[in-house]
Amino acid sequence: MKIRLFALISMFLLFVSCSEYSRIQKGRDMEAKLNLAIKLYEKGSYFKALPLLEELITIYRGTQKAEKTYYYYAYTNYRLSDYEGAAYYFDNFAKTYPSSEFAEECAYMHAYCFYENSSDFNLDQTSTIKAITELQLFTDRYPRSNRLEQCNKLMDQLRNKLELKSYANAEMYFDMESYKAATTSYKNLLHDFPSTQFREDALYKIVKATYLLAENSIEEKKAERYEETIAAYTDFVSAFPESRQKNKAQDYLESSQKKLSKINNKVVLK
Repeated sequence: MKIRLFALISMFLLFVSCSEYSRIQKGRDMEAKLNLAIKLYEKGSYFKALPLLEELITIYRGTQKAEKTYYYYAYTNYRLSDYEGAAYYFDNFAKTYPSSEFAEECAYMHAYCFYENSSDFNLDQTSTIKAITELQLFTDRYPRSNRLEQCNKLMDQLRNKLELKSYANAEMYFDMESYKAATTSYKNLLHDFPSTQFREDALYKIVKATYLLAENSIEEKKAERYEETIAAYTDFVSAFPESRQKNKAQDYLESSQKKLSKINNKVVLK
């Protein structure tokens, strides 16, 4: 009996709640709509709050209540995980109400939406690059903000994602035996991320990739590519003289030197 009574009371309250929402949504009391929208937002009922706020931002445009309404509208889109839409609305808020107490917060949230929209490192990184750009713009615009430390942490995370993406691309080319593309990709990784955690492996893989490329090249290009292997070895041992991969790299060096010597001897004999 108690369970049935509880269920009946819950259904009744739900009916009253739905009836109240429908009545206010269809009515002309804008103040009641705004209060209900904020109440729903604070309860986490973002889907219900959204249509009320969408109506109100048009009606309140140019009035004193426009700022508050737009603020909640931007956050409602954010809570619904519409990060592209929310980024636009936060940016528009900051530009429309530059003197607002929420202007800095919304400028930050504009950048943060791109961070939220950033994909895993193995997917497209357009939003990641955009997020870094927008977070940097925020720090330039608000150099005294208490959010600077957080912005720097977020940018480090995003750059790490780009670093992983760059390394994964190089590894993919290497595994596909596309050694020329792999060499270029490893070099790009080292150029774009000088302190990369993959520096030792990348330098070693360049030695190996250039050697394997030379081995599979036409005769006219072998000499040039063995020379690239020798140069790559020098870069590798200079940076990591105690590397565990040093012996393997030295094998590629010695083989390249011998084969290059034979090629040069043939040229002299001709």
